[in-house]
Amino acid sequence: MAQYIERYQRRRLISSYFSVVLSIALVLFLLGILGMLVINTKKLADHFKEQITISVFLKDNAKPVEIDQLQKSLAMADYTKSAVYVSKEDAAEQYSEDIGENFQEFLGYNPLKNSVDVNLNADFVSPEQVEEIATNLSTKTYVDEVSYDKPLISLLNDNVKKISLWILIASAIFTVIAVLLINSSIRLSIYSKRFIIKTMQMVGATKKFIRKPFIATNLKLGVFGSLLAVLALAIVLYYVNSNFPELNLFQDVSVLAILFTSVLLLGILISYISTYFATQRFLNLRTDDLYY
Repeated sequence: MAQYIERYQRRRLISSYFSVVLSIALVLFLLGILGMLVINTKKLADHFKEQITISVFLKDNAKPVEIDQLQKSLAMADYTKSAVYVSKEDAAEQYSEDIGENFQEFLGYNPLKNSVDVNLNADFVSPEQVEEIATNLSTKTYVDEVSYDKPLISLLNDNVKKISLWILIASAIFTVIAVLLINSSIRLSIYSKRFIIKTMQMVGATKKFIRKPFIATNLKLGVFGSLLAVLALAIVLYYVNSNFPELNLFQDVSVLAILFTSVLLLGILISYISTYFATQRFLNLRTDDLYY
């Protein structure tokens, strides 16, 4: 009978430890994902901004040397990410593929123009700056037209600001929730030992002596939970980076190291603070209050 009770108590203890580790790991994992979103918000926004294309259409009488000079000057400009010359023949071929038929056979000629497609650096993608760039390019005598999607640029910038704000708000809210959830899990595990705490106190053990094993145990659980969260976070980041290499999630190793270290330290810090105050609460309770 005594062995059965001992095994039962051991299973309960292991189950309690497992639930604490799992809750810490899950909460910190989600917090790490949110932290990764915060860190990469600008990178994601820059990626979409750099897909914006300014098409500089050239007049039919534009000389090859003028086209070459334009392409080189654009390629060297601070605002340019890439500048690609597209001949009217290449443009016609691409357009025919897009619509699924050869429009030149129907029209009898190629109405398209030679152009230089310019992708801007993200820092220059704003309605005012793009308008200024387009105006400057339009002043060249051999440029027929400068075309870009004005509504898209305005919409993109507005949405980036809104998303960034909401991600920061969500991060703050979720951080508070994470602290509360981990704190609740640890308090529940200590609640089951409240009578042991009071018994030790009644036989003369000091508060520091009673707190010490609880803090040591929950710090270990916090470390295990944090390491599980870091491992899961690393797997998810590796998967995302493999499927979306253009994001370059592993480009800045120092940022990832800071993120993983922050998750680990946060788990340890919350575990310590929660354990300290939970044990302190039961140490300060009267014996009669332990039953409520």
